[in-house]
Amino acid sequence: MTNQFTKSTFHSFCDKLIPTDTDLAAIFNAYGYPPFWNRPNTFETLVHIILEQQVSLASALSALNKLKEHLQELTPARLLLLTDEEMRACYVSRQKNSYLKYLAEAILSGQLNLAALENMPDEEVRARLTALKGIGNWTADIYLIFVLQHPDVFPIGDLAAANALKRVKNLPAETTREQVLEVAAQWQPYRSIATMLLWHYYLSAPKKAAK
Repeated sequence: MTNQFTKSTFHSFCDKLIPTDTDLAAIFNAYGYPPFWNRPNTFETLVHIILEQQVSLASALSALNKLKEHLQELTPARLLLLTDEEMRACYVSRQKNSYLKYLAEAILSGQLNLAALENMPDEEVRARLTALKGIGNWTADIYLIFVLQHPDVFPIGDLAAANALKRVKNLPAETTREQVLEVAAQWQPYRSIATMLLWHYYLSAPKKAAK
């Protein structure tokens, strides 16, 4: 992929997008550039993203750290050695236990090759990931943004991004997913960059009661 953003090009991608939208420009003027959030393309990273599904970032990180502490090194082969009781002791739910073990088996069998995903377009990456039990579009979106740094992804299943968009665009809480996606479409081909600005706003702006 030649169009990925990197740490060295991230600000230039932001500079292309920000002038096109006064609301994004307002975020930038108030809080500056977002952090360059990224993660390595590893089994541990995908485990982390699965653990983050539908729970707080803090509790997901707590479970990840417990697994690493227990295993010393978080690899597919080592994870498969853990019993259900040991997984539970690492704060991993029964459902996510099955997802993580399925992922570990897929990597060991060669069904999923993480390095190969680096040269694939968005939809091919999404198809490979969502073919696995426990990986849906949100997980694929986060992987595309944080790990592969693809520039044009909007994670519609991400509540923080969707709620920040509604807030900066002054949209009612009951705005539909389709309407949110329509707004996000205006940021093509830099929807990932817009998402990072929205997360930056979500984390930086004083919280106020939802409308």
